[in-house]
Amino acid sequence: QVQLVESGGGLVQAGGSLRLSCAASGSILGFTAMGWFRQAPGKEREFVAAISLSGVFTYYSDSAKGRFTISRENAENTMYLQMNSLKPEDTAVYYCAADQRTKYASGSYYTEKGYDYWGQGTQVTVSS
Repeated sequence: QVQLVESGGGLVQAGGSLRLSCAASGSILGFTAMGWFRQAPGKEREFVAAISLSGVFTYYSDSAKGRFTISRENAENTMYLQMNSLKPEDTAVYYCAADQRTKYASGSYYTEKGYDYWGQGTQVTVSS
């Protein structure tokens, strides 16, 4: 069974940086899509960033673009989210997501329905 475990969350001041990690285990199949979503209290879960099987294609929300960088190391089954210039509005629980279904279009990377597997989440708090 596939398991995803996030790490790297914490408390940081506005303008600071964090690097989130997502370690995948339990499957020899490659992950055609891996991504990050976040959820703040009282708000819906929202897309942050995603990356394709080989890492050639990356996708970002408008809020993440220019500040966050997603990457993956397939040999280690690990995905990363480098977050720079953090803002208080980035405060949320960040979730790692992954999928093994063939991707024929980019749209599935942006939605929760495009991912079968989810981690437990890691808290990111940005103070002002």
